[in-house]
Amino acid sequence: MDVRVALVSGANRGIGADIARHLYQQGWQLSLGMRTPSRPSWDDDGRCHLFAYDATEGQEPAWVQEAHARFGRIDALVPCAGLMIPKSVIDAEEDELEAMMAVNVMAPRRLAKAAWEPLKASGRGRILLPGSLSGKRVKSADSGAYALTKHATVALAHALRQAGWEHGIRATAINPGFVNTDMARSITHYPPDQMTDPTAIAEAVGLLINLPNTSSVAEFNVNCVLEPMY
Repeated sequence: MDVRVALVSGANRGIGADIARHLYQQGWQLSLGMRTPSRPSWDDDGRCHLFAYDATEGQEPAWVQEAHARFGRIDALVPCAGLMIPKSVIDAEEDELEAMMAVNVMAPRRLAKAAWEPLKASGRGRILLPGSLSGKRVKSADSGAYALTKHATVALAHALRQAGWEHGIRATAINPGFVNTDMARSITHYPPDQMTDPTAIAEAVGLLINLPNTSSVAEFNVNCVLEPMY
């Protein structure tokens, strides 16, 4: 039976939790990376493997090795662990910029590197990188430092797409605006009920991850407000 396997980080909250549940409902087997592993209530048939994962600790090779030993394959990566510190590029301290780069850029790059051979072996490997509309434009001073890292996340998606194309690997940057999560609610007064629901992002990932190699989407931009470009 051809049951594909996805690794999802940040899977215990926010967008990552909804993506994991949606992929599970689609029939995927999952390896869930969480700082504090906790089996989801919806995993009623043991299709989820849990791994204690901290995006700052360089654990990606160990995670990939353990997941591959469990399932014998890896078909997709959805690294949802993220960090947002709302400061301008002037006010942000060096260690704050480094912390965001570590989680938003370097960790997903390490995960892709660690899983590259299994993704190639799949013949239709998928990497869905949660970017942000902050990776497409800088809307305010206080989003500047975060936007710097998310521009790098979007660039990473394009770089992985280029590197993996001939091996059947397709990478997509998912770029939402405000999504109704605790992270977004902590940095804006925009009404939560007017933000994009995380289940909508999960449904988009479910669509994109299942597209054939001949229907590649490099970027998927999602917004809850009208902007000139997005």
